[in-house]
Amino acid sequence: MAPQKAKHKCVSRLGITLLELLVVISIITVLCGLLLSGIQNVRSAATRSDCQNRMRQIGLALHQYHYSNLSFPAGVTNRNDPYLYLSWNARILPYLERNDLWQQTVQNYAKSPLTLLNPPYHVTLSTPVEAYRCPNADRMTGKTPEGVDVAFTWYLGVLGSDATLANGVLYANSKVRLTDISDGTSQTIFVGERPPSPDSRWGWWYAGVGQNGTGSGDMILGAAEYNNSFRLPECTHGPHLFKQGKLDNMCDTLHFWSLHPGGANFTFVDGSVKFLTYSANKILSALSTRAGGESFDVP
Repeated sequence: MAPQKAKHKCVSRLGITLLELLVVISIITVLCGLLLSGIQNVRSAATRSDCQNRMRQIGLALHQYHYSNLSFPAGVTNRNDPYLYLSWNARILPYLERNDLWQQTVQNYAKSPLTLLNPPYHVTLSTPVEAYRCPNADRMTGKTPEGVDVAFTWYLGVLGSDATLANGVLYANSKVRLTDISDGTSQTIFVGERPPSPDSRWGWWYAGVGQNGTGSGDMILGAAEYNNSFRLPECTHGPHLFKQGKLDNMCDTLHFWSLHPGGANFTFVDGSVKFLTYSANKILSALSTRAGGESFDVP
């Protein structure tokens, strides 16, 4: 009988060991999940911070342009300008330490001025600029359905509420001065995030026509933009508000959004950069105007 008792004790001890092992495995699994989640959160925060630093540099470059030219650049120009359809992104190149690209732009237009219907297919059109790349960007170049090689910006100028009102800072043919921004520089945004369109037709940093020649959707965008393009028949008229988007959804071309979880970064005219959650869609139009006189609290 003694050997049987010993065997029984051994089996009981083995059962307890397996139970303990399962508990340990469960604890390790939970800890690994928490660790991976923490690492992901740290990476996300680091990426968002890197993005904000780039947007601060863009804001600084815009102010340096203002200092030299007594106004901010036009969001895009579609009349009475030697650089038709050239973007604000291109005009601040010298202040982003890319004077080489600016000089190339000047030469491009001198040799090959564009028509009134299309932006110039200069070599610069397909040259990526690191300053305009969000760290989360999945691509910086693409080819349109027409076979045109292009380079993108993930940072668009804020033209105001929409292209028709053009009541912001960077819109078609604008030359807004700091003194024109009566809402206050800390209450007005002029650069925001939005990924390029999946078909590569929208989001060119160099030059572009946008919706009806206004640049809307290309290098500038309204906070509550309307769809006035024949290229987006599947999208509603709008207004299209600040919300989460998808890289493969053409209609998300019509509003600000980013690949950062929960919201997007915006550069304010005072030079600060803030991460706004999508709940700020209620006040984004007010933030986008330079002299709307709206009353609100910045998140």
